[in-house]
Parts: sequence; structure tokens; C-alpha cells
Amino acid sequence: MLLPEHGDGKIQGWHRDRLAAVYVRQSSRQQVLDHGESTRLQYGLADRAVALGWPASRVMVIDEDLGRSAAGTAERPGFARLVAELTMGHVGLVLGLEMSRLARAGQDWHQLTGAVLAGRGATGRRRRGLRSQ
Repeated sequence: MLLPEHGDGKIQGWHRDRLAAVYVRQSSRQQVLDHGESTRLQYGLADRAVALGWPASRVMVIDEDLGRSAAGTAERPGFARLVAELTMGHVGLVLGLEMSRLARAGQDWHQLTGAVLAGRGATGRRRRGLRSQ
């Protein structure tokens, strides 16, 4: 999903008060070797966050899961880190090339949506669901 520079009203100031998280992942080491363009595009999402108004110093790139299968969170420390940061209310934006890279199993989506709601509730923000487009 492409958003206009600095958002279209959906991105609020309180989003930018938090970190922007870029989640970088490919399922296997072979994919990393064979599909360098995908890796480059995923890292390029950090520039997209800056274009949307986040200072580069407030963009967190999570790439610990590069070359790891999405078989479970135990094998994906980056996913676990993202869920923790969301739960603590530290993240205002999550960017990924494909949301299927983020979570495929229903349990993973439940973890993410629960973390989003927990993070927003902790600061008294309105509760909104996680959207994938």
C-alpha cells in the first residue's frame, strides 16, 4: 500500500511520537541469496518511514528473521521483538513488503492484534484494529 508523503490524515502525531518498525524477512537462506531485490526493497521501507515523517533515528529495522521460516515464534526472535515493542506501546507504524512476511498463522495474527491493542490501551489511545492491505 502506498501512502502519500506525510500520510493522508490516517497517520497522526501520536503515531510519530513512537517508533516506526520495518520488519525484514525471507523464509530461507536460499531466498535471501536468490532474491536480493526483495531484501533491498524491504530495507528500503526505512526510507518510506522517513518520507512519512519519522526521523531516521526513530526507524527501527528488525531483520533478525531474515532467512528464517515462519513456522513459529520460537524460531523468529525478530517477530517476538516486534510483538514486545507493540505491546509496550513503542511502535506507531509497522512496515513490511508483504504482510504475509509478518504473520501467516492465525495465532501470530492474534498475537499482533493483541499487542497493538495492549500498546494503545496502555497510553489511553483509541483502540483500532490492525489493518493489512
